[in-house]
Order: sequence, then structure tokens, then C-alpha cells
Amino acid sequence: MDVTGIRLLTFDVVGTLIDFERGIGDAVRTIAPTAMADVGDAALLDAFGRAEGVQQRRTPHLPFTQMLEPVYLRMATELGLPSGNGEAAALRASIPRWPAFPDSAEALAALGRRFRLVALTNADRWAAAHMAATLGGPSDNPFDDMVTAEDVGVNKPDPQMFAYCRGRQSVHGHGLADTLHVAQSQYHDIGVAARLGYRTCWIERRSGLAGTGATPAPAAVRSPDLHFTTLGGLARAVAGN
Repeated sequence: MDVTGIRLLTFDVVGTLIDFERGIGDAVRTIAPTAMADVGDAALLDAFGRAEGVQQRRTPHLPFTQMLEPVYLRMATELGLPSGNGEAAALRASIPRWPAFPDSAEALAALGRRFRLVALTNADRWAAAHMAATLGGPSDNPFDDMVTAEDVGVNKPDPQMFAYCRGRQSVHGHGLADTLHVAQSQYHDIGVAARLGYRTCWIERRSGLAGTGATPAPAAVRSPDLHFTTLGGLARAVAGN
């Protein structure tokens, strides 16, 4: 895809820029080391993805990061994890320690020299601020704007997230024609963005791995306009355009 004319990149954050699967795995193994001794990473992430899918249907108005406590409780029932001493709250409290993918900060810095960068995230404002700090340092937010599920009152894949973001960016002179949506999740992002007419870039962070991990499975996999396994791949691809 020729990126000529693209001036705005909107980004999913959790799973695309922040390695939330590693963050969740590290947190749950710290919270429940004995119970997790016999649970593999794949089983943990699969259980999380199923629990999130149920929670998304039950509380579509809650930001993803505020769903973590009920998701943990549902996952605890399936996997036999402890849940009576603040473990669910401890999972949400671990968000500031979730790591960025190794290429995220450098790639965002490179892309930010050419494009307006906007976070479009299912996180709440508290979590989004911590993630921005992880990606850009305490005083160097890599984003020009951040649109959260807390701002909108719904979660992706609800189209209202995209509509709200488009309205907010329109005051800066941006519209659908000059926007590329960049995301890992087919379930939350790529499918709905493509249906809404966005050009899309799929960062397939789980390339080569079975299943969809901690993300609910999509009804179908949508072909994107651009497809990379790392954000660095996108940054390199547009460098010469």
C-alpha cells in the first residue's frame, strides 16, 4: 500500500505497543505462584481471552483495564487460582509494570517525526497514562492525543470508539482519507476498522503462535492493507516513502 496521503496514525495500545500477555503472565505468576505451578503460559492466556470475551459482552461500557478484576475472578474459577485476598485487584495494579514490546518506543519515535500519532485504546485514562510513560518515558508522551474507552463510554470493537476519535481529530484537519489504523487485534480493531472504511495495518505480534492468546477470537480474520509482525517493520517500510 502506498502511504502517500497518510498523515495520521491511530494505534491500538494494549497488545500492539504494550506486551500485555507478558504483563498478565508475570503478574498472575507473582499473585498465585503455587496455583500457577502446573498451568502453562498458553493455558493461562487462553483462559484470559475467553474470560475477556464474556466480560466484553456483559459490560461493554467498562474500559478493558477496569474489566481486569472480574476477568481474573472468572479465570480463577477455571484455573483454580486464589481469589479471596485481593488477587484480582493486584492484577489491575500491575498495569504500570506491563512492558512495551522491544521495538515500540523506537518505532513510535521514528513514526512521530512524520505522522500525527493518536492512541485509540480500550484502557482507562489512568492505565493509558502509565502505558504512555512506559512507551515514551515519564516526560515524553509519544502520542499527540489519546482517546480512551473511559472518554467514549464503550470499548472497541464498538464503532463509537472510532467515530469519537474521528471527530476529535477532525478539528486538527484530519479525516478518514488520511488515517491509517494500526493494531494487533483482529477482534477489537482490524475487522471493525476495515468495515468502517479505514485503511488498516495489522501488527501480528503473535505470528507463528497458535491461537489468539489473551485476545478473544474474531469471527473471521480480515485482510489488512499493510501487514507486519513488528511495529519496526512498519516504521522501516514507510521510511523511504
